[in-house]
Amino acid sequence: MKKFSFLLILIGISIIGYSLFQIIQSNMKQKDSLAEAKELIKFDSNEEITTPLEELFSPKKGDTVGILEIAKIDAELPIIEGTDEEELEIGVGHYKDTVYPTQNDQILLSGHRDTVFRRMGELEIGDTMTVKLPYGEFTYEIYETFIVGANDTTVIKSTAPNEVLTVSTCYPFRYIGDAPDRYIINAKPIY
Repeated sequence: MKKFSFLLILIGISIIGYSLFQIIQSNMKQKDSLAEAKELIKFDSNEEITTPLEELFSPKKGDTVGILEIAKIDAELPIIEGTDEEELEIGVGHYKDTVYPTQNDQILLSGHRDTVFRRMGELEIGDTMTVKLPYGEFTYEIYETFIVGANDTTVIKSTAPNEVLTVSTCYPFRYIGDAPDRYIINAKPIY
């Protein structure tokens, strides 16, 4: 019985150790991505842009593309092109079938509730989020929040000609395991 108890304790310690290792590794990757994003967004606002946006900014899957800044929760998060596990491990993922600021349609960003979006539930209607990209900074004001089922993809839709920033994360925020729902925030540009 003592050997079995010792074995269970050893397994528990191993699981906790591995989890801590994963968290530390993820945090290091996020910091590296954020540093890369800060270098990327250094731009001269007085510089005239003569190249069309599509040519100027066409990231590939896995590229660091910018920063999502949320002042209310003191968050500065790297934006990564793509929403697969590899991208969400190191930052906020940009859903490939949506656009970027100034393209007058839906911009969809997603992140894990237990990494980059830990405090998203603190945001309220009227709070702002800023997307910083190599070609400018774009601020959005939250106008609605709601919850949908985990498999509900109806939130991914064209909003043309209106630009809408949609941010998605798992819900409930403190749920252990695969969360059954998604928390959705919609925000409109502030010009």
